[in-house]
Amino acid sequence: MPDRTQTGSTKVERHAAPLRKQVVRALRESILDGELAPGERLLENALCERYDVSRTVIREALRQLESESLITVLPNRGPIVTVLEQHDIEALYEVRRSLEGLAGELFARNASDEVAVELRDHLDAMESLYLHGTVKTREESKDEFYRILLKGAGNEILESTLRGVHARIGLFRRYAFVDDTRVAMSMDELRLIVRAVARLRDAAEGRAACEEHIRVAGQLAILEYSRRLHDRDGVQNGPRLAVAN
Repeated sequence: MPDRTQTGSTKVERHAAPLRKQVVRALRESILDGELAPGERLLENALCERYDVSRTVIREALRQLESESLITVLPNRGPIVTVLEQHDIEALYEVRRSLEGLAGELFARNASDEVAVELRDHLDAMESLYLHGTVKTREESKDEFYRILLKGAGNEILESTLRGVHARIGLFRRYAFVDDTRVAMSMDELRLIVRAVARLRDAAEGRAACEEHIRVAGQLAILEYSRRLHDRDGVQNGPRLAVAN
């Protein structure tokens, strides 16, 4: 696996958010954007130099990212960018599909008329922010979509559990936001979800629409992750989803 030097001029600003949070944010973005590849070692000295912070700050940041499953600490090797096997991705999306299906069902049953209107209005805003937006606006508008969906569902346990799953699949969600074709497909799926849960208020159809959205997302996540591992390892090794999101 490549051991690129994690040096450069990525200095963090020494104001506003604490240094640890700034380093966590910068490292997270490097992983989600693919700048730091799956399996790549994260060397403390290089990271200290890159971000111009102490070893203590780097260690705290790495612990935070380990809790998000973006980093794995290996015995005798230290932290690396997490590498998943295909069955890991399938398991994550299986859980996500069930949870989001339940969110759609509960929204259709429980959401007030006011929240239903809020979801419909946000879908209208997503025509520009998501369908024709940047990676940043796509991510933000999709997060807002889920915030409203979960608010209408009215189940705090579901909300906290699903947010945890979303944190673990941040890498795969980012894949979708950079692909215009997938964004257009996703927008069609979101329209069907909103029609079912916020217009028809059909719980069964809402669950089915949410589950279908995640079924497709899971398939594309596996394909894209496989491609990135293939690019990392080189054509001579062949595509694979293995070794140790």
